[in-house]
Amino acid sequence: MKRAFLVVVTAATAFATACTNLPRSRDLANPNVAAITIAQQVCSDCHGVTGNSVSPNFPNLAAQTSPYLIAQLKGFKSHNRADPAGFEYMWGLSRSLTEEQITSLAAYYSTQRPVANPGRSEATRVSVGKQIFETGLAAKNVPACMSCHGPAAQGNETFPRLAGQHADYVIKQLIVFQRTDERPEGAVMKIIAHDLALDEINNLAAYIQSL
Repeated sequence: MKRAFLVVVTAATAFATACTNLPRSRDLANPNVAAITIAQQVCSDCHGVTGNSVSPNFPNLAAQTSPYLIAQLKGFKSHNRADPAGFEYMWGLSRSLTEEQITSLAAYYSTQRPVANPGRSEATRVSVGKQIFETGLAAKNVPACMSCHGPAAQGNETFPRLAGQHADYVIKQLIVFQRTDERPEGAVMKIIAHDLALDEINNLAAYIQSL
């Protein structure tokens, strides 16, 4: 009887401890962990608590559109998005996320306030990049980026917010679109980026970061 009582008490204590620690849990396999907890306890390591990442290796998520974030998280979970950052980091992190957690994570980041990300880009690059963003490159049949991403690069539903994104990250992703099939959901971007010269990519990235 004493042994049975001890087992019951131990189990009850473990259950209570697990419930108590939910607000600080890093358990991505637990469907009971709230999205805000996942964002602040796990995602913050790379993207910052409010989605404003310090490292240019990781994208800013603050104020990103919800539909875009949902699509990317599902793409990572299904392994449909296979760029290096995807399979190295996000495949494992997203594999057990529930639909509710994904939707709530997207909602959390979409409501965060972005901070300025001026960087150290040359004024000339920013100016040339602005022209490409607003008018495109007619000679290469490259449309204006603002036609999908908005006049202030604020994003539009499944077209992501670009304003203030790290230039390094923008460059890497444009090259992924241009030279690989690792992001199949961005087929339209593969066509658009196909004829961009590296210097034009750098100019665009400098302008986008300056917004």
